[in-house]
Amino acid sequence: MAKSSTTSMTVVGVGAVVTGLGRMMIRKRRNLGAMVAGFGLAHVALGLLDMIRPTVRRQS
Repeated sequence: MAKSSTTSMTVVGVGAVVTGLGRMMIRKRRNLGAMVAGFGLAHVALGLLDMIRPTVRRQS
């Protein structure tokens, strides 16, 4: 099973790529590019928040 920090970093990385694609799209398709960039920024924010979230461990 993947570590939670690895998953969070993956979400942040994918969000950064999507944000970059959205920024490139803004020139040609303004509204769609803005939506894609916002979607990517939301992933970046959620991935960063997930990294700082405290973990709760279950006792067996």
